[in-house]
Amino acid sequence: MAKDPNGFQEFAATRSASLFRTACLLCDDWHLAEDLVQTTLGKLYASWRRVQRAENPAAYARKVLLRTYLSHTRKRSNGETPRERLPDTAAADSDQALRLTLLNGLARLSAQDRAVLVLRYWEDQSVEEVAALLRLSSGAVRNRSMRALARLREALGDELDVLIR
Repeated sequence: MAKDPNGFQEFAATRSASLFRTACLLCDDWHLAEDLVQTTLGKLYASWRRVQRAENPAAYARKVLLRTYLSHTRKRSNGETPRERLPDTAAADSDQALRLTLLNGLARLSAQDRAVLVLRYWEDQSVEEVAALLRLSSGAVRNRSMRALARLREALGDELDVLIR
């Protein structure tokens, strides 16, 4: 492998898995998640000098991924539909049913609602960080979180109660 004086290859190697997990949660499509990560890494590479100078390059990468995802959902040519079956994972059987139920519930939410929930509760971002990423006020993020969680509970209904017990 060639020497990487700027550190992009190392950054991409260490952050790709995290970006991919986040992309999977956002779009619920393995292949689209791969495409989103590759597009994100391409954008980061094109502006790597600026990214390196950022206070937190990982947060910068997450922001680029989120905006790439939201941009993709707004495209009119986005006619893809989610698959019935998710790829096999290494999760324990007891967690698998809950995970699939939650992923199905997330798939029923709008792109913005899904982004808020994934960033707040999966990525463990603060309200202010999510607000900055989505260009919303903190109050709007709290409102959207509350309403998105209510929609998720409503979409899952009894399915979630049975799994949690």
